[in-house]
Amino acid sequence: MSRFVVTGAKGGHTQGAQAPNRLEINDFVKNELHFSLYVQALQSIYTNKRQDEIDSFFQIGGIHGLPYVSWDGSGGKPVDPDAWEGYCTHGDVLFPTFHRPYMILLEQVIQREAVKIAATYTSADAQKYKDAAENVRQPYWDWARNSVPPAEVISMDQVTILAAPDGRKVKVSNPLRRYTFHPIDKSFPRPYNQWKSTYRYPTSTSANPTEDIDGMKRTLQKAQSQIRSTTYNMLTRVDTWPAFSNHTVGDGGSSSNSLEAIHDGIHVDVGGRGHMSDPSVAAFDPIFFMHHANVDRLLSLWSALHPGTWVTPNTSQDGTWTIPAGAPIDENTSLTPFWNSQTSYWVSANVGTTAPLGYTYPEFNGLDASNPSAIQTAIGRIVNQLYGGGGRSRGFAAMNLAATPTSKAPASEAKVQNGGVQEGANAAVRSFAASSVTPESQSHNGGAHPEVDQAPFTATDAGDVWEWTARIRVKKYEVGSSFSVPIFLGSVPEHSGEWLTCDHFVGAHHAFVNGSAERCANCRTQQNLTLEGFVHLNDAIIEHSGLHSLEPSVVEPYLTRELHWRVVKVSGDAVDLSQLPSLEVTVIATRLGSPPGAMFPVPQETRHCHGVTRGRESSGVQQA
Repeated sequence: MSRFVVTGAKGGHTQGAQAPNRLEINDFVKNELHFSLYVQALQSIYTNKRQDEIDSFFQIGGIHGLPYVSWDGSGGKPVDPDAWEGYCTHGDVLFPTFHRPYMILLEQVIQREAVKIAATYTSADAQKYKDAAENVRQPYWDWARNSVPPAEVISMDQVTILAAPDGRKVKVSNPLRRYTFHPIDKSFPRPYNQWKSTYRYPTSTSANPTEDIDGMKRTLQKAQSQIRSTTYNMLTRVDTWPAFSNHTVGDGGSSSNSLEAIHDGIHVDVGGRGHMSDPSVAAFDPIFFMHHANVDRLLSLWSALHPGTWVTPNTSQDGTWTIPAGAPIDENTSLTPFWNSQTSYWVSANVGTTAPLGYTYPEFNGLDASNPSAIQTAIGRIVNQLYGGGGRSRGFAAMNLAATPTSKAPASEAKVQNGGVQEGANAAVRSFAASSVTPESQSHNGGAHPEVDQAPFTATDAGDVWEWTARIRVKKYEVGSSFSVPIFLGSVPEHSGEWLTCDHFVGAHHAFVNGSAERCANCRTQQNLTLEGFVHLNDAIIEHSGLHSLEPSVVEPYLTRELHWRVVKVSGDAVDLSQLPSLEVTVIATRLGSPPGAMFPVPQETRHCHGVTRGRESSGVQQA
């Protein structure tokens, strides 16, 4: 039997890169040639292929979860019919690397279709379409920089493209907006078995719900600062592969989120009660692949900052279609179902660099791939520019609090009373303001990063700052569906539908959970997998508290009074905390220093402030 060998896209060229760049979606939609070919190619694998064809969008999306069938002969039947039956390696050390061949599979199929479509242009400039098709790659959505995708992704039912044969501008149905099933697979549970297409933020579970896209945008906008902060901290503070790779307990002492935990939050914030919030059907939404292309990009950035660190041996958590829960896994474990030859699969050990897989990212343009140290320095500068610090931290840094102390203390005491002085210095380190910050207008410049040619950034010893974080631990399957644990500073609205967008909302830890109980009974009744996530508090403390210090003696009493948390399902229904005995919220204070020569803030001391949350519960909440 001949296998579908996953090779990635072939050919093409980006100046200064070893392989064509994947482009950020805000840039991609402005590239008329690439966008036109991608839209047509995506639509082709939607509608011009039967859903049972191996390279149809349905079959590729189905690898992640439902319809729980073997793809291209990879595993004749699931190793455990009562457990997770998708191929995706949730909750274990293979999570980042599994998605790398998954992305290049879709990219390979898209480019192949784009090449066929480009050949149908017959105008005088037809060659430019053929050249563009060679360079078409899967776009990524950098949600840490732009938490709300462009209208071409989330709201426009039609888009304008340059259509064959003459390149005339025409409006066509927008395949980025949704995927329509033909037919709905019989394996789908409610409500997906009555939804003819994918939905984001559906307002009900009826057969033809409306979508609250404005609500989704508000949620994503409110989450922007937290997404950016968690991304920066993950890239710069998480140093071990287990802590970086997955959302199970064990952050390696960094009090920072894993890549998977951040990824989980995007799924929940985009999906609401729709497809993206349920791993069994998430990959049928076309935004899934833009999201995961960015997850893959962050894997590349983190790897560049941590040269030599890669997949470490561990055990599988949820298990997959072919890997039993609890089985040993490492960099040589087969990343099923992705064949790299007629007889073998891709493994993590051979997906460590992207150029051989047919793509690169703009941040690496012009860098010497044979010099890991130089790459580390250059990528560190870019990470500081793109994500360093949060919006409120920047604003706080600009405040001349030392000049306006709250009391008439002697100048010699101002620094003691005024943690804002120290915060300002370190916010400058984190935001890269002491060196050169890329203007917003250049943040998506198609790959030009002239700053990497400048001298390496060196922090100055400008004093320390305390960073405050809420750590959330909770059993993954205790709620029975995807859910969120929002954190607040100040009063909490009665209605759960307002929690993720209200003024006092700080951020949330999101659990991305299979909601098909009847297809994953083992997940519910036998496993005690615990998730771990972190919500960074500094920006909200600065915004809401009126305090002029981040010192523990000042902040702990404030958090004891004002820190609150709730639990809400993706349906919008609140969860009584008495029904969630595993939930544990702990406040952690980390003193960060900026020693000479450090590229990023360096932890100096960590305190677990158990007194802030000990014995506290919330009750009496009202459903939305």
